[in-house]
Amino acid sequence: MAEAPKTPLSHYLTPQGAARMRDELNTLMQVERPKIVEIVSWAAGNGDRSENGDYLYGKRRLREIDRRARFLSKRLEHALIIDPASQTTRDRVFFGASVSYIDEDDVTHDVVIVGCDEADLARREISLVSPVARALMRARVGDEVSLQTPGGAVMLEITAIAYP
Repeated sequence: MAEAPKTPLSHYLTPQGAARMRDELNTLMQVERPKIVEIVSWAAGNGDRSENGDYLYGKRRLREIDRRARFLSKRLEHALIIDPASQTTRDRVFFGASVSYIDEDDVTHDVVIVGCDEADLARREISLVSPVARALMRARVGDEVSLQTPGGAVMLEITAIAYP
């Protein structure tokens, strides 16, 4: 019997990450793109397009919007949306976990493990394929894990694991 193909890790998204991507796509297509189309139409009516900055910039911006919209559409189409709140094994680190750990310098770090497309260090969200997330995966509170860095191995001790 053939085994079902596995979903690549790059397709994992949290419900919040998928919602942010849908919001961005809607904003691009419903707000930003119509404004730029209007500017390009106005600029095209002004004559010589080769030296018309509004026209040239507008066409370039339309290409950027369309490229980003295609990217977001494809990602959402192939996304495997996983709600971390439904995680049954809450004593180990898996996708969607909020993890606190201490490094060798006794500095505490708090991170949330999310999908590749939604990682944002400003929100302390790291990609599940990042070296830190890979080191933390499947560990329990009190476990020490080794993180390979360019400067050598660093030990991290997990102090807390939480799921929404």
